[in-house]
Amino acid sequence: MRRFPMVVLFLVAAVPATGASLSSGPLTADEAVKIALQHNTRIVQAEAGRYTARSDMWSAYSGVLPRLSADVSRSGSFTRESRGSQAFGTNVFPSTTFDAEGYSTTQSVTGTWNLINLSSWTNFSAARLGQKSAQYSLIAARSAVELSTRQQFYQVVQAMHLARVNAQALRLARDSERRVRAMYEVGSVSKSDLLKAQVATSQAQLDSLTSNHNVTGQRILLAQQLGLPEMQLAEVDSSLTFTAQTVDAASVLADAHAHRPDLRAAEANARASELDLRGARWARLPYVSLSGSWSPDSRRSSKFFHNATTDTATSSASETKGAYNGSVALNFDFFDGLATDARIAAARGQVMNARETRDALLRNLEGEVHQAVLGYQEAAERIELATRTVESASENQNLVQQKYNVGSATILDLIDSQVQLQRAQSNLVSAKAAIRIAEAQLDQVRGRSQ
Repeated sequence: MRRFPMVVLFLVAAVPATGASLSSGPLTADEAVKIALQHNTRIVQAEAGRYTARSDMWSAYSGVLPRLSADVSRSGSFTRESRGSQAFGTNVFPSTTFDAEGYSTTQSVTGTWNLINLSSWTNFSAARLGQKSAQYSLIAARSAVELSTRQQFYQVVQAMHLARVNAQALRLARDSERRVRAMYEVGSVSKSDLLKAQVATSQAQLDSLTSNHNVTGQRILLAQQLGLPEMQLAEVDSSLTFTAQTVDAASVLADAHAHRPDLRAAEANARASELDLRGARWARLPYVSLSGSWSPDSRRSSKFFHNATTDTATSSASETKGAYNGSVALNFDFFDGLATDARIAAARGQVMNARETRDALLRNLEGEVHQAVLGYQEAAERIELATRTVESASENQNLVQQKYNVGSATILDLIDSQVQLQRAQSNLVSAKAAIRIAEAQLDQVRGRSQ
């Protein structure tokens, strides 16, 4: 592998050993994907969506499972100096003042259960589908993050290779300028040839400076994609090896229908929203509920003071060992202040959105697959064409160099051949990066991910 110029090495060199690489060597595309799947914001949001779906699931459980509660109570009542009168016919007799006090201790277990409530059971089924949709959404988010990470990773690799190409072109331009200057000083070439060589060197310097800055910019974007500070990003593996494969659009489409997580998430979400609508409508129906209570121990005691001044008292006490109570009720909420109507209207809107999302994915799937297949095929053809172009441009540059050395070609011819070679090398680098990105897009369309 050729050495970088010092400025390029400074820009793409590895940071300290505390970097994000999973191994001691350069950061590969697979390792970058693993880091992104741990730290990317989209993954964190999808994980949060799973917890929300789990919360909805537990909430739906509460509508179909019985509720139990236990309590122990201690109460007391006190009456002081109560007085009054009693009437017998037309005669009124005042009663003496009295005091009273009473205490009770009760232990009880109470349970209620909406045994037959179609709305609650439908909501439970919808929540289960919602949880499944959230799981598929997480897988789809991982697939999208993997694709975007690979795209950005190969943008960095492409920028590094272009920086190498432009650095090599700058060296050639400076060598050519030095030769032209030496020939100009001895009168072998004109001032115009020297100026042309200087312009070519200036353009090569500008291209090299721009490409070096682009390396840094692309590294920053990759670090953001990985959810890491740029200074923690290790050196990137700049190899662009690939193995060409034959792609059949029909098999890719079949894989997409079978494995795409976003399609499964959209289908599950559509079914869940339909069940939500059904549950909202069934909330108008009557439902059957069970309730019961058990009191294992209940104690009561009281004292009645016939005369508050003489403290003449009558005491009583009672104890119950086991008391049972149960009921079955048919409930009908025939008017709830339009709450059910509001729930039905909201559920209808969710059904419309969920169905359109699912149908749009299905409508666009074939076109998306076709585009991905064409993109891969185009990238493969670009590599073949760019490889032949580099071979031709390299051979042409060698021939022009030989002609220039014997004086049968001008400096302009040499500069043109060098520029053509540089462009051909740049196109080959772009083509190699494009086919790796096309591979990632093809895997994402198929529904394949880590």
